[in-house]
Amino acid sequence: MARARLRLRATTARLTRRYRSHHTAPTSALLHTPHPWARGLGLVAVVLLGAWLGLLTVGDVRTPVGPVDTTMTLRPSLSGGTKINVSPLGALELKSHTAPLRLDVDVDQLDPDRAAALVNHPERISGLQEEITQDVGAGAFDLALRSSVAVLAGACALGLAVYRRPRRALAAGGLALALLAASGVTAFATWNPKSVLEPKFSGLLSSAPSVVGDARSIVSDFDVYQQELARLVTNVTKLYDATSSLPAYQPSPTTMRVLHVSDIHLNPASWSIIGSLVEQYDIDAIIDSGDTMDHGSSAENVFLDAIPDLGAPYLWVRGNHDSAATQAYMSRLKNVHVLDNGSAVTVAGGLRVAGTGDPQFTPDRSVAPQGDGSERVAGVQLAAALRDQRAAGTPVDIAVAHNPVAAAQSAGEVPLALAGHTHERKTELLAGGTRLMVEGSTGGGGLRAVEDDDPQKIRASLLYLDRDSRRLQAWDEITLGGLGLTTAEVSRHLPDGNSPGDGPSETPAPRSG
Repeated sequence: MARARLRLRATTARLTRRYRSHHTAPTSALLHTPHPWARGLGLVAVVLLGAWLGLLTVGDVRTPVGPVDTTMTLRPSLSGGTKINVSPLGALELKSHTAPLRLDVDVDQLDPDRAAALVNHPERISGLQEEITQDVGAGAFDLALRSSVAVLAGACALGLAVYRRPRRALAAGGLALALLAASGVTAFATWNPKSVLEPKFSGLLSSAPSVVGDARSIVSDFDVYQQELARLVTNVTKLYDATSSLPAYQPSPTTMRVLHVSDIHLNPASWSIIGSLVEQYDIDAIIDSGDTMDHGSSAENVFLDAIPDLGAPYLWVRGNHDSAATQAYMSRLKNVHVLDNGSAVTVAGGLRVAGTGDPQFTPDRSVAPQGDGSERVAGVQLAAALRDQRAAGTPVDIAVAHNPVAAAQSAGEVPLALAGHTHERKTELLAGGTRLMVEGSTGGGGLRAVEDDDPQKIRASLLYLDRDSRRLQAWDEITLGGLGLTTAEVSRHLPDGNSPGDGPSETPAPRSG
């Protein structure tokens, strides 16, 4: 009987093991073995997170660049580019490359000995170009090596912590290195050395031109990246050397500076902003493309009394919020030139500007707008007046209208046309080589800005014109934070194919935004 019970137990245990081997094992394997694509995504996530942590921890290099000490760092980015932090002045952003990595350069401090030698012996600036090129090259090489080690270490460490297998950890490190190498190749293939000529500057508004140089020097040195880089570092050095005040902007004597404003809409802060820009940039003329008022009532006219004190000739066209009474009041103000029906004036020692007022007056929603048809008619009349001026031997350099639809009718008749109305900044190359520049609201939308959750930004543009040819050489887009905000940003732009004396072409040019 005992033997029978033992045999029964042995048989039961054997059957149980056989059942588990046929049923339990496959189910367990199914539950714990992830799908291949899930394993791949997990590995990629580990690699990216580990590489990012590695760059954050040890992926920076301290290196001298000319007279300043800098810290170079690689950071993950969707758009790439280079960001130069010049504390306390602000930051310069350059579209230097397109890759998933951004180069951050922090200007840490100025070396007193090197800076003093440069400021006291200006002749040494001629050799600064080669010195900076060598410094940047050495720093970039060191940064590449350190970033490779940081990415490899970060990915391997995180891979080992997650998978607890050395082989998986090494695979993560190898994939991280491959991704870094691919990013480097992409950055090299898309490298744009001329990006230093069109920086976006944020920070102290008044010092931006001193850092990036004047329009005339940018045009003459357009193809020489190293010279502009040397100029940038030299000007930063001078800014640091000035302890109590920043040096004023000193443009070339042959550069004509015109400030384009529009759609002030009764914002009293606009006059102080415009006055500050006139003083800081030594403006030769101000062009206002209309909508200075909000309802065009006679009671609003006192708002215009600040214009004669702005310090520069004020050229104005009527907008759809400006009435005939507004125009009559403007015409009586000192230093103000009202442009209408294609009339032209000469200011700033030879700059010819013609314009026309908006044919519509829509002070509020009770007045239905007439549409673009009337704007095109006004634009056609302006174009005819431009042709008459050219036939008379007094060609116009800039045409102004409030509505872009009207201003666009002067295509091929002038090198430059200015407009406003839309409260959105835009530049477009029209047929015949005419560049149409539409300005945003210099009043930040006026009192209506408080109706929106996000107030409109205050916008103006500084146009650099060659004094001899009176052709556009460069322009700065100035953007200030709206109501209650204090941010400031300046972006430098150059016309495509820019060279001194460029004018309208005889054949239609392709459109660009």
